[in-house]
Amino acid sequence: MSVFPTIYESKPRLNAQETAERLVAEFAQTAVERDKRGGTAKVERDLLRASGLLNLLIPQEEGGGGATWPEILRIVRLFARVDSSIAHLFGFQHLMLGTIDLFGSEEQRRTLYRQTVENSWFWGNALNPLDQGTVISIKDGQRVANGRKGFCSGSTDADALIISATDPNSPRLVVAAVPLPRRGLLTLDDWDNMGQRQTDSGTVELHDVALADSELLRTPGPFGSVRASLRPCLAQLIFANVFLGIAEGAFAEARNYTLAQTRPWITSGVSSQREDPYILHHYGDLYVQLQAAKLVTDRAGESLQRAWETGEGLTENHRGKVALDIATAKVTTTRTGLDLTSRVFEVMGSRSTTAAARLDRYWRNIRTQTLHDPVDYKLNELGDWALNHQIPKPTFYS
Repeated sequence: MSVFPTIYESKPRLNAQETAERLVAEFAQTAVERDKRGGTAKVERDLLRASGLLNLLIPQEEGGGGATWPEILRIVRLFARVDSSIAHLFGFQHLMLGTIDLFGSEEQRRTLYRQTVENSWFWGNALNPLDQGTVISIKDGQRVANGRKGFCSGSTDADALIISATDPNSPRLVVAAVPLPRRGLLTLDDWDNMGQRQTDSGTVELHDVALADSELLRTPGPFGSVRASLRPCLAQLIFANVFLGIAEGAFAEARNYTLAQTRPWITSGVSSQREDPYILHHYGDLYVQLQAAKLVTDRAGESLQRAWETGEGLTENHRGKVALDIATAKVTTTRTGLDLTSRVFEVMGSRSTTAAARLDRYWRNIRTQTLHDPVDYKLNELGDWALNHQIPKPTFYS
């Protein structure tokens, strides 16, 4: 029996795909201008709040969409085709909800999911284990956090944050789910990178920010259960789907441009760009790369879903195989995306480099985001498996 009111149970199931496609059409109209402007995509964030898509991971009986990870990740990819900043924010919304499920208690999960549904909460991320400058101390008998966190995606305009800090008296990272506003917690509007310009991935400052016991998520991976250590796998797979969506979007835009404006090369011997042998060769090569990337990324999504459904019975070996599937997708989408977003200019021609079109945004976005963590280390893990049959060991990063 559900612990929530029957109003949740009577809601019709959200048609997530149709809703996402309508939003994509709206986001596409302003994507170029917003890429130039940067800052917070407030209008687009509010459209997501009103759409119900922010609750997709939450079970239907608790008021959410009851979606699987493959369903959620397909929408991440769909958004990334036109606006990878929105895709990033949408993906991280579900990463934060997943973090609550993986790290928190059942009571915390129910409470925070209910508040998310009732208040249309947009979650932001201030859990950056590489940034250890935020420290827990006791002040006037109260646990407080002080410091700065960088790369806090979605922090501006967030309704709640997942934050992390170090405790000098404990080897475990402290992770907390914090509703906003919170006294002493400041989000700085200082994100101005060349790509992913509306992810609001700037700095969060904490000045004696009080953290209640009930806000602490007690079993953060890799110190919690094997299942808790799925969080970095989930984060990596969200990135892979963002990369794939960027590549798909660049491919589609290049195709439209080529058919409408590109001319065959003067020595090609043909009168139409549709017949230019080198244009066809490039499109064939890019198409093959995209198909391979889709296959391994979809396989990784299904692998994650099976592990998620296994629950606390998940074994280290099973978790390791999931990490390998996701690492394969991460490497493939990184390589495909970087190559494709650069090479599309070869099939569009020199006029496609006009600043007004901002067709370089696909490359800028994926170049910025693929630097999140070095793909070389994913290759190292894959190599250790291929040569030595050693599965990856869980860390905060993989």
